[in-house]
Amino acid sequence: MTTPSPESTVPDGAAPESPATPLLAPRDGLPPVIETSTALVDYAAALRGGSGPVAVDAERASGYRYGQKAYLVQMRRAGSGTGLIDPVPLPDMGPVQDAIGDVEWVLHAANQDLPCLAEIGLVPTTLFDTELAARLAGLPRVGLGAVVESLLGLTLQKGHSAADWSTRPLPTDWLVYAALDVEVLVELRDALAALLDEQGKTEWARQEFAAIVAAGPPAPRVDPWRRTSGMHGLRSRRQLAVLRSLWEARDLLARRRDVAPGRVLPDSAMVAAVAADPATVEALADLPVFRGRANRKIAGTWFSAIQKGRALPDEQLPAHSLPGDGPPPVNRWADRDPEAAQRLQVARSGLAALGEQWSVPVENLLSPDLVRRLMWSPPAEVSPESVAGFLRDGGARPWQVDLTRDLLTEAATTA
Repeated sequence: MTTPSPESTVPDGAAPESPATPLLAPRDGLPPVIETSTALVDYAAALRGGSGPVAVDAERASGYRYGQKAYLVQMRRAGSGTGLIDPVPLPDMGPVQDAIGDVEWVLHAANQDLPCLAEIGLVPTTLFDTELAARLAGLPRVGLGAVVESLLGLTLQKGHSAADWSTRPLPTDWLVYAALDVEVLVELRDALAALLDEQGKTEWARQEFAAIVAAGPPAPRVDPWRRTSGMHGLRSRRQLAVLRSLWEARDLLARRRDVAPGRVLPDSAMVAAVAADPATVEALADLPVFRGRANRKIAGTWFSAIQKGRALPDEQLPAHSLPGDGPPPVNRWADRDPEAAQRLQVARSGLAALGEQWSVPVENLLSPDLVRRLMWSPPAEVSPESVAGFLRDGGARPWQVDLTRDLLTEAATTA
């Protein structure tokens, strides 16, 4: 692999000297929403007849609906035009997948959209992630609007990213916003590719994009109830059992209603109920967060969940934290293993300097968790080869191994 030079030009991310031009409307006009099989097949044929990469984006109804389902898919390809596809009445997206399955997809923050796209049968074989490319290129702001303004001199519309995209019919201004998200994505890809090539980081990006494709959809979370906001104030395992029971009851109800769980019952309400430990349904309904008419109607459901958690046998109570196969929290290292703490300090310092040298965020140089694991339990015989093997086994890409191996070998031998 050709190693890039740290003297390569690094952008300062400043906006062009001339004022940015607002991007207010799609250049080809706003296309009609594709919501019939006939229209989908026609657009798939247009995509097949196009050329170059295809820009892809998706809109969800996070905070409104249960899960992360796609409620609108936007695409644009040279010679094909923009397509706004409603996946709700079109569960079979096979024609589109067949048309672009082997084409490079251009997405911004691909990991956010790939799971919901995979749910409807849209999976890339190659991609270009403009957000990740911007990180590797050293741009200080990597949001889509900021990168488009910095590199293309255009400003995108704002304001609808957090909208309820399950709304039907979708308002025209929302559709314009959605269409503009893919309007210049391919041009942005080309500008970033040129920047990465100038900096000698093209191979870095290729490996990163290939890793995203190879990773596939994320595995389901273990004990997702542990992500309840505010649960750190609950001290006993019995309280955790009650919280878990409430969370499961809420999740079941939210799934049935297809409503975001937080709209059925906020996290704060569940934590407050556990802390208050109400003795009766009436006492639960008297809590401030349960006084609303909707929650009063199903107070019995919540109280039954509380009782279920209370009745759980001691041996089935959840632990305070999940058993981990990794090192302990870093704030405990100094007491438990001072030498490991020193190794980690040296590694972090070296990586910070390396990140500054290459204008790459430290977390993109190497997974922070992998660094912690290496410094906590280095190979029995530390050498550049053993460290490189440890990094590869942990999922590091070749460019990351080449760039950090020697630095981390030195840190791992710090006594």
